[in-house]
Amino acid sequence: MPYALKNMKPTWNSVLLLLLSLPLFVAAQDKIKIDGVSAVVGDFVILDSDIDKMIVEMESQGISSKNVSRCELLGKLMEDKLYAHHAVQDSLEVSDQEIYDYVDQSLEYFVSQLGSMDKVLSFYKKSDEASFREQLFEINKTQKLAGLMQSSIVDAIEITPEEVRTFYQKIPEDELPTFGTELEIAQIVMEPNPTPEEEERVINQLKSFKVDVLERGLSFASKAILYSQDPGSRSKGGKYTLQRKRPQMAKEFRDVAFSLQEGEVSDPFRTEFGWHILTVDKIRGQEIDVRHILLIPRIDDQKLVETKALMETLRTRIISDEITFEEAAFQFSSQKETRNNGGVLVNPATGDTRFELTKIDPVLYNQIRYLQDNEITLPLLEEGRAGKKKYKLLKVANRFEEHTANFTKDYTKIKDLALKEKKLKQVQRWMMDKIEETYVSLNRDVRSCEFTNNWSKE
Repeated sequence: MPYALKNMKPTWNSVLLLLLSLPLFVAAQDKIKIDGVSAVVGDFVILDSDIDKMIVEMESQGISSKNVSRCELLGKLMEDKLYAHHAVQDSLEVSDQEIYDYVDQSLEYFVSQLGSMDKVLSFYKKSDEASFREQLFEINKTQKLAGLMQSSIVDAIEITPEEVRTFYQKIPEDELPTFGTELEIAQIVMEPNPTPEEEERVINQLKSFKVDVLERGLSFASKAILYSQDPGSRSKGGKYTLQRKRPQMAKEFRDVAFSLQEGEVSDPFRTEFGWHILTVDKIRGQEIDVRHILLIPRIDDQKLVETKALMETLRTRIISDEITFEEAAFQFSSQKETRNNGGVLVNPATGDTRFELTKIDPVLYNQIRYLQDNEITLPLLEEGRAGKKKYKLLKVANRFEEHTANFTKDYTKIKDLALKEKKLKQVQRWMMDKIEETYVSLNRDVRSCEFTNNWSKE
């Protein structure tokens, strides 16, 4: 007896087999197919309408669907469901609250782009907000589960220098990749400090909020909406969900959050973003819901003028060779992430210090686009998301022109390519094994599809 039939659940899968073996029609003068089941993977059902939704989503993002077949889209959906099914089987956990928060953020973004919730619903062809939220929740939860499963498959995979060399040597010379022009960028950052009086004002205001909540019964969430200067949480009443095993937020923030009991309100504490108070709404094992209020001490104009003057003096000293840029970064930069490395920035996308010219952040690109090598910008005023202002000096520390891959010069990039190939092969092996042991059934309408994976188990 085939594995899929031998391990069928007597009720659920029997019904699914019946659904998949029969076309779904309504009795009418003209037979019209209603929303049917395209496939079943484990405990997940894929409807015909799910494929239609993928097409709508692609087009709404400006991606053409003309060269993508429904069979290809179904194959992608089946892969996602396979990952998600085995994530559940392996007890990988996804926080529902984290998904709901993400849905809230997505809808806020949609409204900001289109103008109103009615326009969002009209654009996505949805009848009401509640059902749209539920659909977004299910989509994002499945994607999150799939992502966790994919990560668990490849996270432990490492690659040796010998494997990297073998990978490189197998590439025909005329097929070696070309790497575009890359830059190493260094910076010195100075953030003006608020006056002691201004910091005291902020601390006292936060203390008064704590009294209002604990002694007068006022709502912490309402206070956050009215006063918090954190744009990421203000509209949600200052709410964040934290997990012990996943570093999020500043260390000082996490230390305070995990030291409190439900309902407690912290004293004011400082992070690099400003001053906070924090309360814990709910503790769920390794996960907690918190709310916070962030206040940022104001920097008066005179402090900004003084900081700019200091930066101009420092720039003059560097240009006249009184001090090197690297020494100046170590002694004067207020950015702890870069000052010990001569001010050299780390590319968050790759983890190394090179920025590919065509993929560089547009704001950063505009700041350095006309710089010659080792030339230094004038002091640049920059304002962060929370309104904190700082001045910085930038320079192009190194430039790597477009070139064909070289094992010695481009070892890090070649290693990344080799590791990706190794991970891909592991995922493919996992996919083949799991398809064989997982309940999979295809509607007869899609059995003629030519899938990358052996979904029909032939």
